Amino acid sequence: MFIGIDVGGTAIKYGVILRTGEIVKKGQMPTIHEKENFLQSIEALIKSLQQDAVIEGVGISAPGIIQKDGTMTTAGSIKSLYGINLKLELEGRVKLPVIVENDANAAAIAEKWLGHAQTCENYLCLVVGTGIGGGIIVNNRLYRGSHGMAGEFGWMLIDSLPEQGNLESVSLNQRAAIVGGLCHQYQLALQQLGRSDLPLDAIEIFQRGEQGEVVANQVIAQFFQDLSVGLLNLISTFDPELILIGGGISENDSFMAKLEETMSQLKARHESIGYLEGRTIAPIQRAKLKNDAGMIGAVYQLMNQ
Repeated sequence: MFIGIDVGGTAIKYGVILRTGEIVKKGQMPTIHEKENFLQSIEALIKSLQQDAVIEGVGISAPGIIQKDGTMTTAGSIKSLYGINLKLELEGRVKLPVIVENDANAAAIAEKWLGHAQTCENYLCLVVGTGIGGGIIVNNRLYRGSHGMAGEFGWMLIDSLPEQGNLESVSLNQRAAIVGGLCHQYQLALQQLGRSDLPLDAIEIFQRGEQGEVVANQVIAQFFQDLSVGLLNLISTFDPELILIGGGISENDSFMAKLEETMSQLKARHESIGYLEGRTIAPIQRAKLKNDAGMIGAVYQLMNQ
């Protein structure tokens, strides 16, 4: 058996996973952003799970640019992990083999193993959450790029550039992610109106839209348009067989339905893409393994080493 750990900006999901990919035990805990306390919490988790099962190794999926050797060039919002070799840090503490993989890469790998991409050779997997990460599979192999940075789709710029300031204000991360995009843009819109009734999460924003709130519906429409523009750019660049959408929001049927509707509208207005629709344009589909994909993919990587 293996331990799969999926590190997020706010929570860490974990599970005990069989060689078949079946998760026999799972749970989650808050993410600690201070380095030493973070490492201690992961160490304690692993040792606790070892009390009930014989563990062969630990597969970790995490945000950021991650080198093959486990070095965290970046780590998303967990700034204290930038530059550390998480693999070596944990192996020294728990005396088990550890692999560390980018979360979107891990999700893409999991979908090839047990999900909707089992018959695909070339596909993309997007994890839409705090930001937007991506996994790229080309000819049945994970494409990492020269520095492990491939798949940072959230950095793509999709709009007119501001004259000054941070260009990431018009990136997918700040326009089409959930926390960094939808929630952020809604807060900005409310602030411009002098309102302070900020929602807690995306679900509340969607609920306000369903209740007829004009601001919410304007932000939601722009959010789906921005995400669809990003997806069309990726389709044009990679010509994949399939694009899979992961992240917690992908489990929402209304989200997927609205995304498909917006994609259809934009494809119809793009002459070249519209002509190829039904011929070469990749379909968009919800990832099968949902929130378990990261830990399953990381364990699969470990099993194959």
